[in-house]
Amino acid sequence: MSDFYQERVITTLHILGDRGFPKIEAELEQIGKTDRTTVIIPALHSDFVRPAMQGILDVYRDVRFVNRIIVALGGATAREMREARALLRGHPIPFTVLWMDNPGLRKLFTRLEAGGLWLGPDGKGKSCWTSFGLALAQDEAKILALHDSDIKTFNKEMLARLIYPVANPNLTFLFSKGYYARYTHKLHGRVTRLFILPLFKAVENVIGAHPFIHYLNAFRYPLAGEFALDIDLTRVIRFPGDWGLEVTTLYEVYRNIATKRVCQVEIAEKYDHKHQSLSAKDAGAGLHKMVLDISTNVLKNLAAEGVVLNFGILKTIQKNYLKVAEDLIANYHAEAMINDFEFDRHDEETYVEIFFKAFVAASDRFLKEPVGPRMLPNWNRITAAYPRFLDELRDLVAADNE
Repeated sequence: MSDFYQERVITTLHILGDRGFPKIEAELEQIGKTDRTTVIIPALHSDFVRPAMQGILDVYRDVRFVNRIIVALGGATAREMREARALLRGHPIPFTVLWMDNPGLRKLFTRLEAGGLWLGPDGKGKSCWTSFGLALAQDEAKILALHDSDIKTFNKEMLARLIYPVANPNLTFLFSKGYYARYTHKLHGRVTRLFILPLFKAVENVIGAHPFIHYLNAFRYPLAGEFALDIDLTRVIRFPGDWGLEVTTLYEVYRNIATKRVCQVEIAEKYDHKHQSLSAKDAGAGLHKMVLDISTNVLKNLAAEGVVLNFGILKTIQKNYLKVAEDLIANYHAEAMINDFEFDRHDEETYVEIFFKAFVAASDRFLKEPVGPRMLPNWNRITAAYPRFLDELRDLVAADNE
């Protein structure tokens, strides 16, 4: 995005021309000699046979500023875990496969839960949480970065731009959030465009000025799955066990560090990954479930920051969201026309209707249970309750990777 507009709440770092990458790559390679970086990639075994993951692994063969990669492998049998390890063997960057279905790991989780620590269902949130614990246990990295395994347009400049704001000691950022434009022959990013951004605007319209709402509205792509952070931050932030991972991470960062230590960085001018189905008739799958989970977490986080959300206010936010989202469709139509993109207005309206339905359901759920979904405990709490847990986790994973 060729502008240099700065939000007043967080710093925004843009792509301005094509001169910067060689310099920051060289700097990161130098920084990496003392301040090491570990990258976390949550994945399923099925991802390893897809072109996107193969492309990501190929890109990493030419990366010299990452010291280790943790692949959090979910939904895999022992045979599939060994197959994944075989594909990674001989790679120039050391890989650690965190097998989430390891029976030994399950026993460790059971022991935590028996001690009253809720660990939630299997999924991306739990995989990322466990990966952060493993990185703490390995005690190698100062910087952690996370990205998905289905990025079709992945390249090392994208990775470097994500890591650089946290890695460079001359900057003061502890957390960087990636953003980008998602398009091919048409506009993508439906949940961001048609739900989360109009929802944040509607909340601001109804509630008025509030620091947390200003903070949320400052992010250009709140649902981006790519972020980097100082490893010490992973000791205190918590994760949900559902699709609310990205927005709840933003909230946990807001809770724990000053906003001047937070930035968003444009990591690509064009980005594409696997697209989820809408699942209009099933609130337990696809984008329908995603929006339901995100809504529930957003409402819970707003309430935690002192925003009053009673029946009347929620109904007003719902109505205003619908208006803002419908108005934005006209804006996106114009965007598509000037770029000669395909645009299906009926399709866009359908998405808004389903997202509105999911938000209403989430609002009703919130009024019944305002505490919201439970959170995975942060790693400071785990180590306080079980001081040896990280050592046991590290040793267990190391045995898997021998």
